[in-house]
Amino acid sequence: MHKLDDLDIKLLSELIHDSSISIPNLSKKLGINASVLYSRIKRLTKKGVVKKFTILVDEAQLGVGVKATIGINRDPKLKDEIHTHLLQTPEIVTISEVTGRFDIMVSVHAENLEKLHNIVIDKIGKIDGIQSTETFVELQKTDKEPSYLS
Repeated sequence: MHKLDDLDIKLLSELIHDSSISIPNLSKKLGINASVLYSRIKRLTKKGVVKKFTILVDEAQLGVGVKATIGINRDPKLKDEIHTHLLQTPEIVTISEVTGRFDIMVSVHAENLEKLHNIVIDKIGKIDGIQSTETFVELQKTDKEPSYLS
C-alpha cells in the first residue's frame, strides 16, 4: 500500500470526477503549481496507483436499456470451459469468481428485458456445466466516492 498525502488524495478525487481536465485547469482549481501536479500524476501512475485514464459512456445512447448481475453455480470440473464460453458472450461485461452462494457473478448489458431473458436462457443457460443461475436486474444505481478519498 502506498502512502498518500492530502494533495495526492485531492488530485485523485479530481481525476476520478474528470480525468480529461487539463493540468492548467487542475492547477487553478487546486491552487497548486502545474509542474507539481504533472510530476504527482506521473509518480502516481508510475507506482500503479493510477492504472489508466478513461471515459464514462452513456450506455443508454448505445442501446443498453437493461443491466443485470447474474449469479451462477457451475460444475467445478468445467470451470475453465465455462469461463471461456462466458468470455465469448458479448453481452457479458464482467466475470467475477466469488465466495458465497454463487461461484461466479457476471454483469450483463442488454437492450431490453426480452433480450436479457434470451441471454440468460439461450446463451448462459446452455453452457455445459452451468447448474443454476439467478438474475438481479439493476433498477437504479448510485455511485459514491470511495472512502479512501474522504
